[in-house]
Amino acid sequence: MTAAWVPGDSASTFDARKVFDRDYLHFYAPRLTDRRSDAEAQLIWELLGLEPGMETLDLACGQGRIANRLAARGCRVTGLDTVPLFLEDARRDAVARDVAVDYVEGDMRMLPWVERFDRVISWSTSFGYFDDTANRQVLTQAARALKTGGLIVFDLNNRDWLVREFQPTIVVERDGDMLIDRNRLEPLTGRVVTERIVVREGRIRRLSFFVRLFTFTELRDWLLAAGFTDVDGYGNDGAPLSSACSRLLAVARR
Repeated sequence: MTAAWVPGDSASTFDARKVFDRDYLHFYAPRLTDRRSDAEAQLIWELLGLEPGMETLDLACGQGRIANRLAARGCRVTGLDTVPLFLEDARRDAVARDVAVDYVEGDMRMLPWVERFDRVISWSTSFGYFDDTANRQVLTQAARALKTGGLIVFDLNNRDWLVREFQPTIVVERDGDMLIDRNRLEPLTGRVVTERIVVREGRIRRLSFFVRLFTFTELRDWLLAAGFTDVDGYGNDGAPLSSACSRLLAVARR
């Protein structure tokens, strides 16, 4: 199916099912190796001070590569995502690993839980796909789902790094197929808007989407306004945060 696409469109809405589909997995899943996923699960474990038995929510859990690994370590994990395709893959992987994870199809802007979780995870740029009002609502909902004293971790693009290293065009090729992203920065909205062209198996598909960028100070202030207290910032792999870090990790306490 070809998505509606207009050159220059500001992509005011985000359709996760069109962006995160089989084409996305075809081009990007090979990068999500077991070694990488194991290392990221370990980093999350350390940043959040996780322990077996803790109630943990993986917000926008995707294919469950983090949720299933944390469940294998003894956490009681719930994974929420809006893409049925990803949830199906996550459940199959959970069966293969012989772990139990409660996978739920839902919207992170409207979480059904109140003071349920010890820890919440928002990993691999899973935050920032709505307008600012709705993005703030996600933070408020996450705070509401956490127990008092609970922690949340974010893994996002580091705006300070991305602006300096910005690439207007990114091309990914695999097995004769091609994914082309044409990117532009929007200073007035703080977004990177992407016009994507997928050339695969003799067809061409076009779509447009965006993601909100954050500096640590802006994200910290949003978290404090949403009801969190202490907020700490880190760079890649939990190192000290600097403008040389491509990733921004933030850990906040409810």
